[in-house]
Amino acid sequence: MTASTSAPLRLGLRQNLPQFLLLVAVNALVGGMIGQERTVLPLLADQVFGLGAFTASLTFIVAFGVTKALTNLAAGTLSDRYGRKPVLVAGWLIGLPVPLLLIWAPSWWWVIAANVLLGVNQGLTWSTTIVMKIDLVGPDRRGLAMGFNEAAGYLAVAATSAATGWLAADHGLRPAPFLLGLAFAALGLGLSTVFVKETRHHALHEARTHTPSNGDHHDALTGRQIFTLTSFREKALSSASQAGLVNNLNDSLAWGLFPILFATSGLGIARIGVLVALYPAVWGFGQMATGGLSDRWGRKWLIVAGMLLQAAGIALVAATTGFTVWAIAAVLMGAGTAMVYPVLLAVIGDVAHPTWRARAVGAYRLWRDLGYAIGALIAGITADLLGLRAAIWLIAALTAASGIIVAIRMYETHPRQPAPTSVEN
Repeated sequence: MTASTSAPLRLGLRQNLPQFLLLVAVNALVGGMIGQERTVLPLLADQVFGLGAFTASLTFIVAFGVTKALTNLAAGTLSDRYGRKPVLVAGWLIGLPVPLLLIWAPSWWWVIAANVLLGVNQGLTWSTTIVMKIDLVGPDRRGLAMGFNEAAGYLAVAATSAATGWLAADHGLRPAPFLLGLAFAALGLGLSTVFVKETRHHALHEARTHTPSNGDHHDALTGRQIFTLTSFREKALSSASQAGLVNNLNDSLAWGLFPILFATSGLGIARIGVLVALYPAVWGFGQMATGGLSDRWGRKWLIVAGMLLQAAGIALVAATTGFTVWAIAAVLMGAGTAMVYPVLLAVIGDVAHPTWRARAVGAYRLWRDLGYAIGALIAGITADLLGLRAAIWLIAALTAASGIIVAIRMYETHPRQPAPTSVEN
């Protein structure tokens, strides 16, 4: 800490570019840890472990979602108390056994145990890279920073999903696809331990000049008050929390049931891998633009439009059959998610005080990632009772309703700045 603070602290993307880019790379490795599962694990449940019921086969997503959600909440508190870097390194240590458990799993319970560890890994590492980037860039470029952070993570999800599909098609469902995850975990741990620097002092530096937009958002709030504001009371924060939950609710559907729908419709593993990868690929690339656009245009209406576009893509999957039309639906879902994902995080950064921003991010990500568990349960139970397509229609309706809630309840947290005008003498 002494060495880090001996030089003057400066906020901004350009001023902290090397460390920012390193954190982008680290978060790409975090995303790759999820990508190792997205194509292969639903097929493993069906073809290797013989889990016939959709609800049973989606238990790995429930385990992942609940664990990640709770870890997100803890990560914010821990990073405020002990610093960002120790939390990041701890997350990678916990992630190392995940691919090995998936390779050696003799029963489905080993897969669930692996996903509990993966949830902890993701909660600690992804949450921390978000907070560290917000710390570095300061108030003016939060949308851009979140766009690059989420783009790196989800492009890695997409690339790894496609790569594991090809590996599984050529070499079988195990072990080849999960060797990628082992390499990601080892590299992420090495970079985080050796090269990543602590950023908590940047947040404290910003706090000295921060003026809360609301007098109730001062720096002396307790953890309970921060959680209540983020979850229920503060209109922008709580609207973001519910939208994040529904966004991951429909991502849970795409993760757990889309590969099964595609397989039962006659598509091969390699083509399934392409469809599974296309959605996060568009999501990832799109965030490079949408995060920065929200800094210029504002946050609210990008979120509303994105939720409605996601709903349209999901409905298209439910209403049609075939690789081409499903690819179009994946593009719509990816574009809609790109309009939402980094912008919701920027909303949290806009409203939260720098001294408790990490805890607000943790509370938001608690609700957002509970969407994985809630989505898996809703989709699985509905699919078992009414069929796969009925479950997809239900998730499409919930996604559209979430967008309407944001339109009604959220206020604009980053108003569009008027263009400067010249003054004539």
